Amino acid sequence: MLAVVTDIDTTLAALADPTRRRIVELLRDGPRRAGDLAAQFSVTGPAVSRHLRVLRRSGLVEERGTEADARVRVYYLRSEPLAGLRAWVDQVQAFWADQLDAFREHIE
Repeated sequence: MLAVVTDIDTTLAALADPTRRRIVELLRDGPRRAGDLAAQFSVTGPAVSRHLRVLRRSGLVEERGTEADARVRVYYLRSEPLAGLRAWVDQVQAFWADQLDAFREHIE
């Protein structure tokens, strides 16, 4: 269970920043080049690169080169960390639903 919590901590830490959440939202629509992502923000390209580095290290984003130009980096959203986060949220939600049901039965 500790590894799962650590993964969730890493995912939540990466998503804590609004710019990184916006990058994830942009990547939901499909892969994007780093320059295309940077153009969506009013911050510098290096600042977006730092955000992308955090997302890569958390496992939320994957970076690949293109066959046409190895200098061009394309970013893809990875589903595994989000699935782990979703499973954890579902467990917490189920716990509270059970607690509320037990409380309701107790009152009735």
